[in-house]
Amino acid sequence: MEQNATELMLKGYGLTTAEFTYCMPDYIHVLNTFVWQEYDLAPDHPNLFKFIEFWQSELDGPLHSVRFSHRKMIAPGEWRNVVGEFTIN
Repeated sequence: MEQNATELMLKGYGLTTAEFTYCMPDYIHVLNTFVWQEYDLAPDHPNLFKFIEFWQSELDGPLHSVRFSHRKMIAPGEWRNVVGEFTIN
């Protein structure tokens, strides 16, 4: 069953963004980049590693490097007490 983003975030998922740098299949000395984004669980990142395995087994361009970041989208709210009064004419 497909879950929406809010349900995933409430279960602890966060947004993982990965930048794949890979060699072009026909021009091995030319590097290109691909950006991938998916909701994933830190610190194991099962969706990211599943995608890397897919890349290595199914695609021709060998990976040069992978950089990724992970951010939980639902975090405790920030609260600050503001004391003041503004008069508008």
